[in-house]
Amino acid sequence: MQNGPGGSRGLGGMGGGGGMSPITMALLGLLAYKAVKGFGGSTTPAGSAPSAPGGGAFGGLGDLFRGGGAGGSMGGALGAGGLGALLSGGLGDLLKQFQGAGKGGVADSWVGTGQNQPITPSDLNKVLTPEQIDFLTTRTGLSREELLAGLSEQLPKAVDHLTPDGRLPTPEEMTRAV
Repeated sequence: MQNGPGGSRGLGGMGGGGGMSPITMALLGLLAYKAVKGFGGSTTPAGSAPSAPGGGAFGGLGDLFRGGGAGGSMGGALGAGGLGALLSGGLGDLLKQFQGAGKGGVADSWVGTGQNQPITPSDLNKVLTPEQIDFLTTRTGLSREELLAGLSEQLPKAVDHLTPDGRLPTPEEMTRAV
């Protein structure tokens, strides 16, 4: 992950005033995908979602879902600690998706305290659904190849960062981590 102007803070150095890189947006979008899709009810939900209260680190997350966002309901999910629950649940869902695709050992290495196993863009393409990939490319402006290459490089680091104790974080821990 890259450090922001004030040093490392959360995922990708996301701090107050700076924007989010497309890969950081994709990582967060991937973690929040199921909830966002549930709020919108389709692959390309209609409406727009407000940024997290107060902007800050997740001002860009609202932008990720705006214009293809998740409707007004998303604002409530992002308030009052809902963001931590949304991302924590999303991380658990993502790890189950890796297990279902036969890559559970790889994902488990990112959660555990040992060495992270790599994931190739090709393997990641087999784990993620076409719907997820389309959702993320649409919202980040990255090509499919750029998205998969960036996620294959950054996803192990992000999961490792979010699971410093070798386990899935609670919603409160997730809120503090990001």
